[in-house]
Amino acid sequence: MTAQIIDGKKLAQSIKDRLKSEIAGLAPKPGLAVVLVGDDPASRTYVNAKEKDSREIGFYSEVRRLPKNTSEENLLELITGLNQNPQIHGLLVQLPLPGHIDESKIILAVDPAKDVDCFHPVNTGALFSGLPRAVLPCTPAGCLELIKTTGVSLSGKKAVVVGRSNIVGKPAALLLLQNNCTVTICHSRTADLAAEIRQADIVIAAAGKAGLITGAMLKKGAVVIDVGTNRVDGKLTGDIDFASAQEIAGFITPVPGGVGPLTRAMLMQNTLNAYKAQLQK
Repeated sequence: MTAQIIDGKKLAQSIKDRLKSEIAGLAPKPGLAVVLVGDDPASRTYVNAKEKDSREIGFYSEVRRLPKNTSEENLLELITGLNQNPQIHGLLVQLPLPGHIDESKIILAVDPAKDVDCFHPVNTGALFSGLPRAVLPCTPAGCLELIKTTGVSLSGKKAVVVGRSNIVGKPAALLLLQNNCTVTICHSRTADLAAEIRQADIVIAAAGKAGLITGAMLKKGAVVIDVGTNRVDGKLTGDIDFASAQEIAGFITPVPGGVGPLTRAMLMQNTLNAYKAQLQK
């Protein structure tokens, strides 16, 4: 029996439809600003999709597309202006940035109240401490929503996160922990990756290496969430070898059409949450 495919596109659309209904009577509308520096093809695709989602829901939307040679000083000046703009409730700067710009400086420059990516240390610290917060990191929160659609209870489950990035791996582990999973984080120095994964009821793969995890490494019936976005022979593929994993897993996300749409939907949810939090001040 093959695994049930978790349809990220369908779930994301239902979230966007709900948000559209929720903001229908709001004035002013929640505002989202996205800043793109340079012409990285993947970043450009992501930003275009975020702009489309924002307008579909009915948010006020601004996209600032800047040339690759934009100075760090000019970028910081733009961020300051957007921080102070009352029409903007959510602000993100698309990563990665060109090499001459210090990403940490840019992350710190974004007002934590408008940081809908949840990258600012104030927001990551709140996540770590379990404090109430308006926003959650988009991709990890999307992973959690996908897992919940399976109906599998997270409490007491063994979860393995493959990858330790600040954007996905670490915050995903924290969210799973907050949902009462027993969590292991694996990475490039893990001695026996297959042995760790084979124990997992839930696997989140976010290593950025195509086909890293095969069906033979999975526990029968596991919930498998593939965050990987790798190009192989011009095609987008994940960190999971889908064909073999589908024969073993209970539930699995496809690439594309799994985590990606949920990441954007969570960004939209964060924007509305940030809007509400700012209006309450």
